[in-house]
Amino acid sequence: RTALKHTHIFIKDYFIGFLDYETPKVMVVKNKKLGVIYRGVQFLVITYFIWYVFISQKAYQDSETRPENSVYTKMKGTALQGDHVLDMVEYVRPSEGGDVISTILRRVVTHNQRQGTCAEHFTVPNANCSKDSDCISGKVDFDGNGQRTGRCVPYYNQTFKTCEIQTWCPIEDYAAIREPALAEAINFTVYIKNAIHFPKFKVFRGNIKPNKRNGQKYLNKCHYNEEKHPYCPIFRLGYIAEQAREKFSELCRTGGVIGVFINWKCDLDLDPSECKPTYSFRRLDLRKNLPSSGYNFRFAKYYSKDGEEFRTLIKAFGIRLDVIVHGNAGQFSIIPTIINTVTAMTSVGICSIICDWIMLTFIDKNAIYSGRKFDDTFTLPTEFTIISYGSTHSDLSEGVAL
Repeated sequence: RTALKHTHIFIKDYFIGFLDYETPKVMVVKNKKLGVIYRGVQFLVITYFIWYVFISQKAYQDSETRPENSVYTKMKGTALQGDHVLDMVEYVRPSEGGDVISTILRRVVTHNQRQGTCAEHFTVPNANCSKDSDCISGKVDFDGNGQRTGRCVPYYNQTFKTCEIQTWCPIEDYAAIREPALAEAINFTVYIKNAIHFPKFKVFRGNIKPNKRNGQKYLNKCHYNEEKHPYCPIFRLGYIAEQAREKFSELCRTGGVIGVFINWKCDLDLDPSECKPTYSFRRLDLRKNLPSSGYNFRFAKYYSKDGEEFRTLIKAFGIRLDVIVHGNAGQFSIIPTIINTVTAMTSVGICSIICDWIMLTFIDKNAIYSGRKFDDTFTLPTEFTIISYGSTHSDLSEGVAL
């Protein structure tokens, strides 16, 4: 019965306390140390909002971060490999592309392949054999080069044997010829044309400066330079590799994927002509010696001889360029200005919270401060009005007017 009574009192006090009304009480504290802390925190908060929020982040602007854009790429250059002259048709895939374009730097070529039967490569699992029963007819090995015929045959001109397969013969692993790297590709150029549109602000910009008189002549001889030629989007492959902190000779050996990042950061409170792109370059694929590192692909050239179809298989190592466009535009707007200004003013209230905590926790007279700060009063009739102003000096002299 006693426990039930205490529970009833607790519930009653809780609900009565829940309905209490709290109102701030103004108390002036004459304490120099606390005053320095209060003004110091105020200064830091106001400085943060003015510098970071309004100046750095431009919180007074309405912004657009997902613009529409288009990318067109084209590569140029010629190189001599032995007695052959290679042009863009030979080493560029595709010859004119969009946001992805690649160039061949080194080739591994297998000549005169034709459909037939030949020995599987000895490194393929379970390909080595001594009799026909070791080879299951119709089996296709995931790591192999074709379908097994069920026969065990000599491995080309060697004394050991492997399972026979039906495929393009001779197989690449046996007959491929490694060609030297295309060292002259370091001077190949890639032309990257980019247009961007911010529909919210109806602003359309391009990375080529309009010049009706000498525009094409200028593009034919310029190379990109951040200071001298910011509107010339023609980049040497050697420059791209250098900016991505990669060795061009290593890219020739393994290939690689490099991201070309075009960033449009436009302050439309200024003239739209001040909206210029900036470029950065970064290696995107893994650099470690892993099977997935580097970049290579295969393609074939088909031809007929004496009525029979042949092909030349080419495994190409090269640079793949992925053009990635980011855009952010901002312009003054009254709504975000009001919202962030109110937020800044509200945040100044943290100064009082910090100083109250210091005053009620660490200062010697914190018990007296607490007694002056928190008052309990009763509900007066509606015809009475209370005006309470506490002025607390360093000696805590009381001043209350009723």
